[in-house]
Amino acid sequence: MFITSLGTAVPPARYSQRDCWEALRAQPQFAALRAPSRLLLERVLTGEHGVRTRHLALDSLAEAFVIDPDVLARRYARHAPELATRAARAALARAGLPAGEVDALIVSTCTGYLCPGLSSHVAERLGLRPDVLGLDLVGQGCGAALPNLRTGEALLRSGRAGNALCVCVEVCSAALYIDDDPGVLVSACLFGDGAAAALVSSRRAGAARRVEWLDAVSCADPAARDALRMETRHGLLRNILSREVPQIAAERAASLLDATLAKHGLDRRDIAVWIWHAGGRTVLERLQALTGLGARETRRSAELLERFGNLSSSFVLFVLAQALEERAAPGRWWMSSFGAGFTCHGALLDVA
Repeated sequence: MFITSLGTAVPPARYSQRDCWEALRAQPQFAALRAPSRLLLERVLTGEHGVRTRHLALDSLAEAFVIDPDVLARRYARHAPELATRAARAALARAGLPAGEVDALIVSTCTGYLCPGLSSHVAERLGLRPDVLGLDLVGQGCGAALPNLRTGEALLRSGRAGNALCVCVEVCSAALYIDDDPGVLVSACLFGDGAAAALVSSRRAGAARRVEWLDAVSCADPAARDALRMETRHGLLRNILSREVPQIAAERAASLLDATLAKHGLDRRDIAVWIWHAGGRTVLERLQALTGLGARETRRSAELLERFGNLSSSFVLFVLAQALEERAAPGRWWMSSFGAGFTCHGALLDVA
């Protein structure tokens, strides 16, 4: 399988963390929080915690404080198809591939629900053929990009598809609110909205660079499921985020990396470029500590986290897109995502 092209999209409205703090402390919900909660919000939004700006599907930050299930559901239904379509259209344009040559569309999301799913809406907007296979993958959280790509690989290997669009889209602003739960508060401070699409093909197309998918691995740890998951309470999606997540993520990511390198007779010095999901600044710091990597190897993830916040499932594809745009060194590249479950995924790429 070859990753032929990538496309990304974010909402036009961009807000700084300081903007969010000023809007938040003017709201009556802020005054209703306990003192430790108010201090936590101030520390995360005004301090150096890895995020400076976020794109949110809001015309004004005041909209973020209308906490109503119907309002949030409408926000998701309005923006998720639009963001996913923009990212997919950009990937097709970059590849120069007509929409009629797409055989499968795979869409991953965890921040909302539509039936029929997003694949129906995106296929219509792109003008895909009526016989295109549409698959909607839900509930995989921040790690979803690699399972999505592995599904595309399976379709290509089976001969069912020659070209597949793999799309990840999250409207995190449709699943964020504030209460006195620290995990909910940190989530409200870190997540942004965005979508990314990868066009994958069974043959190398005329892309500027050859990106070949060599191998992919996954691991799941149900014992850590409650550390990072989403639940529905009072009709609202709620992110459960424990303090143990950075350590769990780093341990699973390091273990998966070592196992895959050993399988291929490689070591970390053989990896030219690192494509990491960034759950947050602390996750990247723990990754460095457990893998022996430095800030240079996680630079792109840190830069995109600073600009966009945690984009959940689409984030790792943003990192891959940036590495390709920067003409990063050829050779073996390692891509890894992790999230709810607790699950961790990795892929070994050969880039020329």
